[in-house]
Amino acid sequence: MIQAENLSKKYGNQQVLNIANLQIKKGQSLGLVGNNGAGKTTFFNLILDLIKPTTGSVKINNIQVNTSEDWKPLTAAFIDESFLIGYLTPEEYFYFIGELRGQNKSDIDAFLTQFKDIFNDEILNKKKYLRDLSKGNQKKVGIIGALIGNPEVIILDEPFANLDPTTQIRLKKMLKKLVKDKDKTVLISSHDLLHVTEVSDRIVVLEKGKIVKDLQTSPETLKELEQHFTTG
Repeated sequence: MIQAENLSKKYGNQQVLNIANLQIKKGQSLGLVGNNGAGKTTFFNLILDLIKPTTGSVKINNIQVNTSEDWKPLTAAFIDESFLIGYLTPEEYFYFIGELRGQNKSDIDAFLTQFKDIFNDEILNKKKYLRDLSKGNQKKVGIIGALIGNPEVIILDEPFANLDPTTQIRLKKMLKKLVKDKDKTVLISSHDLLHVTEVSDRIVVLEKGKIVKDLQTSPETLKELEQHFTTG
């Protein structure tokens, strides 16, 4: 589903990413972990063609992302609040995304009903602009917006940050269900090793832009990751 080959990114003389080969299969949930500056967000930005690679390429469903836009209907992401439109209300934002995805207002209204627990009566019908929401509620809007239109690939950067514990638990259940029931390919980066191991069936560890571990998730994975980051 996603393939990165000879993928690198440099800023001046500083190389921030260098991945020789990484393949992510359809229906796989991959967790990307690493310390600050490891290259996680850079990798996501390259997948989404938000920045240009220094070398190599990324393909989604055999479509090279920086030479065609045919991958875009398959793919959705929420990286940070810059993906939002601050002067819109949450409803207006959802309708806007829905229109881009070929859905009308009634489609979106029906879609949103399944997320009442995550919204926790703090998002809809509050007559607030997105810019006036808390960071946590902005993140909820961005994540749910990324699910509109039934995308095959979903990319979320630090989805658990700024969320209260109840919402984190609900989000984990939702992500697990996405992969299990709908055959989605889900990529998540996180500093929270516990959360990411619970929702991912594969973990890739980045250090200074390079892959240093590629693990199939097992009951021992969390302990292995904790040991890696404690002794590394």
